[in-house]
Amino acid sequence: MVEGSMTQGAGQGPAVERTATLRDFRVPAYVHETGPYAQSTHPGDVVPPSEEAYPEGYTPTQRDLPVINRGDTVQVTVDPASVPAPQPATGQGPLYVVGDVHGYLDELVAALQEQGLLDSAGQWCAGTARLWFLGDFTDRGPDGIGVIDLVMRLSAEAAAAGGYCKALMGNHELLLLGAKRFGDTPVNSGAGTATFQAAWLLNGGQKTDMDRLQDHHLQWMARLDAVEAVDGHLLLHSDTTAYLDYGRSIEEVNDTVRETLTRNDADEVWDLFRKFTKRFSFRDEGGADAVRSLLDTYGGTRVVHGHSPIPYLTGEVGSEDGEDDGGPVVTGPHVYADGLAIAMDGGVTMAGKLLVQQLPLGS
Repeated sequence: MVEGSMTQGAGQGPAVERTATLRDFRVPAYVHETGPYAQSTHPGDVVPPSEEAYPEGYTPTQRDLPVINRGDTVQVTVDPASVPAPQPATGQGPLYVVGDVHGYLDELVAALQEQGLLDSAGQWCAGTARLWFLGDFTDRGPDGIGVIDLVMRLSAEAAAAGGYCKALMGNHELLLLGAKRFGDTPVNSGAGTATFQAAWLLNGGQKTDMDRLQDHHLQWMARLDAVEAVDGHLLLHSDTTAYLDYGRSIEEVNDTVRETLTRNDADEVWDLFRKFTKRFSFRDEGGADAVRSLLDTYGGTRVVHGHSPIPYLTGEVGSEDGEDDGGPVVTGPHVYADGLAIAMDGGVTMAGKLLVQQLPLGS
């Protein structure tokens, strides 16, 4: 069950509801290989032992990532209105969050316009509204650098209007930083020798993004926070408890991540990337307890995350022939883990939906 609702845009009329059928879920050949390409390998977590391991014919931009079809996924129906959420401080505008973008700039602009955050010219028009991106701006899609440029521009435009636009660190930001800084330098992957360059290519790295990557993009990515708390929502990129390895407070986690990147040690950055790539900690039995471990440590009443596409979390699959057969659709965020977690990755890389959602749900 996919839960969530479309909301009115800031200062606009009702948003037009769009649904996108998830289709073309054929599993690429490399997923069935042994070793680092085993079926159990999570999407976005493929680490080749060497460049010779690239599957023949591999296309980083393919939109048919593997689907994990789990019949034992526990679905819990939760009324979003039943979970109280603190109200923003006086003078602050509505709060919005954006799921994984992965280079799909046109889809991002359309989704932000649909919510009334951008005007027809792509300029910020939401006044004091607050907008948070949950990470993963690049890779797989056609224009990751264009996405970063847009977020950086909107940060200035929103601040000038009395609102803000901010962003979190995703595992693909770490991957792109590592590929640029360390290239083919061998790192200890825990399962043999790997390189950032090979992992970046195999996880959808785009040559056009690397060619256009400039120092100010790198500096911006390296300074991103990993965790934030806003209006009782604990915002993070990955659905993992690995954040607990980096500190017992939000400030400590963010400082530790930045210090790790500043030291510029390839093995340390690789370990950070691998931990940020973990997923599914909040799903199935024990998932609610995992969420509570984060909320108890960092505060908040709900975790809001990206990283794991909603179809993986729900265990649903789309039509393999590409026909619209009434299969699974993503219309909004997925609420799960006893109502304590909100998933925001609508699966734009797999013909799903790029989600922009106002919080709290039901507002």
